[in-house]
Amino acid sequence: MDKKIESRETIIIRTSIIGIIANVLLAAFKAVIGLLTNSIAIVLDAVNNISDAGSSLITIIGAKLAAKEPDKKHPFGYGRIEYLSAMVIAVIVLYAGITSLVESVKKIINPEVPEYGTVSLIIIAVAVLVKIVLGRYVKSVGEKVNSNSLINSGEDATLDSVISASTLVAAIIFMIFKISLEAWLGAIISVVIIKSGIEMLKETISKLLGEQNDIELAKEIKKTVMSFSDVAGVYDLVLHNYGPDTWNGSIHIEVPDTYSADKLDELLREIMMKVFSEHHVTLTAIGVYSINTKDEEAIAVKKKVFDIVLPIEHVNQIHGFYFSKEKKKIRFDVVISFDAECRRQVCQNIEESVQKAFPDYELQIAMDTDFSECEE
Repeated sequence: MDKKIESRETIIIRTSIIGIIANVLLAAFKAVIGLLTNSIAIVLDAVNNISDAGSSLITIIGAKLAAKEPDKKHPFGYGRIEYLSAMVIAVIVLYAGITSLVESVKKIINPEVPEYGTVSLIIIAVAVLVKIVLGRYVKSVGEKVNSNSLINSGEDATLDSVISASTLVAAIIFMIFKISLEAWLGAIISVVIIKSGIEMLKETISKLLGEQNDIELAKEIKKTVMSFSDVAGVYDLVLHNYGPDTWNGSIHIEVPDTYSADKLDELLREIMMKVFSEHHVTLTAIGVYSINTKDEEAIAVKKKVFDIVLPIEHVNQIHGFYFSKEKKKIRFDVVISFDAECRRQVCQNIEESVQKAFPDYELQIAMDTDFSECEE
């Protein structure tokens, strides 16, 4: 197994085990205090800690499965399992919020008088501190190793610290003013948890569906490819994410039309190796556009076409231009922004404008997409 993957897996599992131990201990203390003080808020908080421990267990299982080597059935590996485990955690958070809301509403309708003591308040205060530290630690590790499951668990722990702090405030208010607010407070907190669960779920589903390219990563890859002296342009970068830190991609490059096949083969291999070495992205395909380098008429036609097309609204870029006087053909790709109301209509307008300027030529215009929507 790759050392980097093994190290990442070990970090995720170790962090999750710490979370399980901390949450089980907190749940035990809170359950006892909640039952002794007749506090629904503290009991629900204890149940929430148990669900957090379950989330950490799911994270461990997800990390172990995601680290499996690619096989015939799944040649791109199992990395996306981590997104599924993050989704399960989001569902648990959502369920916990709905459950606590239901119980809080019941207590609002049929209130019970809590019985707080100094010891119980001290333990709740300690729980708040533990959850704050645990939440920050788990989330920071999650961000460091790019684990959505750990990030979600860390955010959930931070929410739990707010819940515990609110319970503590409600207890102090009751002890001083004899006003019980914990059921109402529980309802408000439950809504916050539900909102957080929905946001986590939406984010994870978005990753499973496939989001736009990582813009910064795309820029760095293009910069690396452009570092080769004979590469005149880099376009159409598409990145496919198969789990955290697992990327495959394809790209197009522009090279002089004088390039021989063996020289081009050498260039493509060097590009693939350098991109993988510097960015850990496997380029599974590199398409090639040839550039007219010696035909002065072709260069003049290219300038005229660019002057016609680039000012058109929503046109981000033109590339892959080639002119053949013998075959009476002009071909190029045009990148049209997603902001356009109808991208195909924009492409049609481009074709009509260029055809008007070059009525005797056959046009081959391909509408391209910039999957990162970043300007060149």
